[in-house]
Amino acid sequence: MSSKNALIIFTRNPELGKCKTRLAKTIGDEAALRVYKFLLQHTANVAKKVEASRYAYYSVNIQENDLWEQEYFSKKQQKGEHLGERMQNAFQELFDLGHEKVVIIGSDLYDLDAKYIEEAYQKLDTHDAVVGPALDGGYYLFGMKKVLPNVFNQKDWGTETVFEDTLKDLENYNIHLTKALNDIDTFEDIKPYKALEYLYQ
Repeated sequence: MSSKNALIIFTRNPELGKCKTRLAKTIGDEAALRVYKFLLQHTANVAKKVEASRYAYYSVNIQENDLWEQEYFSKKQQKGEHLGERMQNAFQELFDLGHEKVVIIGSDLYDLDAKYIEEAYQKLDTHDAVVGPALDGGYYLFGMKKVLPNVFNQKDWGTETVFEDTLKDLENYNIHLTKALNDIDTFEDIKPYKALEYLYQ
């Protein structure tokens, strides 16, 4: 029987020259790919600690025998024209499977910790939605108990207005904000983490 809690991880297939492109402008494609693979593994390790049914949603095609081990993760394909549509479809799919609380997380945060995801499930007992703001103006976590209208529509994804625009969509709902975290998209984002220097020096 599946858990009432579901966890979505959106993952971009780790291909040279096709991931972390803004970071790659500074450190090169190969180093950017190493960083992204490291962050994917970190995300998988964090997700394994969470009591939930876990779903890895692939951007291009589903990979077998990769870091998303089938013992821990169900594998699905993202569907939709833009990020918002793909996220909404993933949420709806998992609600249709019978999950009661669904949370999505990003896969590019060295600061991600299972406690923030567990906090989201807990707060959904008393809130309509939970949002984890990212320091760049987006969000790294979003959770809800049903698909709320408009939250995935008419957004300039990847810009600094996504979090603010999402809050406007949720102004009539009871929401909880988790701690703001730094996601890694550029060299400025990764510089503070000395532990990651070996990946690109």
